[in-house]
Amino acid sequence: MAEKRDYYEVLGVEKTATDQELKRAYRQLAKKYHPDVNPGNKEAEEKFKEASEAYAVLSDKEKRAKYDQFGHAAFDQTGGPSYNYSDFSDIFGDLFGGMGGFGGFSDFFTGGRRRDPNAPTQGQDVQTRLNISFKEAAFGCKKHVDLWVYDNCPTCGGSGAKPGTKPETCSVCRGSGRQRVEQQTMFGTMINERVCSNCGGTGKFIKDKCTGCSGTGRIKVRKTYEVSIPAGIDEGQSVRMSGKGEPGSNGGPNGDLYITVMVQPDSVFSREGYDIYCSVPVSFAQAALGDELTITTLDGQVKYNLDAGTQPGTRFRLRGKGIPYLRNPSQRGDLYVTVKVDVPKKMNEEQKQKLREFAYSMGENPSGSGPAKSSFFKKMKDAFD
Repeated sequence: MAEKRDYYEVLGVEKTATDQELKRAYRQLAKKYHPDVNPGNKEAEEKFKEASEAYAVLSDKEKRAKYDQFGHAAFDQTGGPSYNYSDFSDIFGDLFGGMGGFGGFSDFFTGGRRRDPNAPTQGQDVQTRLNISFKEAAFGCKKHVDLWVYDNCPTCGGSGAKPGTKPETCSVCRGSGRQRVEQQTMFGTMINERVCSNCGGTGKFIKDKCTGCSGTGRIKVRKTYEVSIPAGIDEGQSVRMSGKGEPGSNGGPNGDLYITVMVQPDSVFSREGYDIYCSVPVSFAQAALGDELTITTLDGQVKYNLDAGTQPGTRFRLRGKGIPYLRNPSQRGDLYVTVKVDVPKKMNEEQKQKLREFAYSMGENPSGSGPAKSSFFKKMKDAFD
């Protein structure tokens, strides 16, 4: 007979584990190895039995104290710890649907609660994408979106039944949507509740199906909605249109429509939050002597006085010329403008001579001879590069 593993090791917890940590560990193992989930898998069944035995001991304070003191020897006289299904009722109730049996494994995801299949249920949400320009994102706009969505069948009104008839209560589950099946487990005969195979969990059975929707109650239709895009919206953000999704069931409300905005890049501006950035080209003379520049903004052109001696790469700010705040359009970000000095690529001889004279006057030697440390043109190139 194989030697038993340490119970703490079986559950994957420390010896100082709390009751909640023990319960959480066992829930995970039960979810993984339960026979309902692994039919015919003997290895999984043994692991489940091992985990159940470990939890039966460690979840009982008296048994745990004995085990911590004597180990497995504490139970050698009885051949192992005693436990029964009720020891795990709270866990199996969450995992497999309560004391009436292990139930459907999917009940774990609803905490063991039964949902009335005939209760009103909200329809599915619908998602789509919409491309807009940079300025449309900045100042907002109205757009139309076209999409295919499911809607109630106009022939049967969404019931799925042929006109003049109506769905009947399922005779197998009597409208509960669940079907009870006996199952043999290590604990004996258990009643396992599952989704009704006759009605698929709806609690209803359609004898005469609608020909317009083949009994589904839904058809796919193309719809067009006008959507208001708020000023300041950014790439990847969504606009919600309440009640424009798919229809609910049993009188439940429609789902919602979510329109995710995709913003096209702009040839002039880039965006970071609510601030925008661009660059403006100036000549060497403008940078050296100063000038009045014409700056393009989202609102049109504005004048800006460039200081004499402005260096390449200088950045200045135009307050309030950025993107309007999404939740407060009266407040706006700023526009940051970077100065880029254009170096002439072609000059005639007269222009070159004048530059040489200027370089000499600044103590430079553009010809490369003499005591000058570096040529004027090299400095210009270094600065602009």
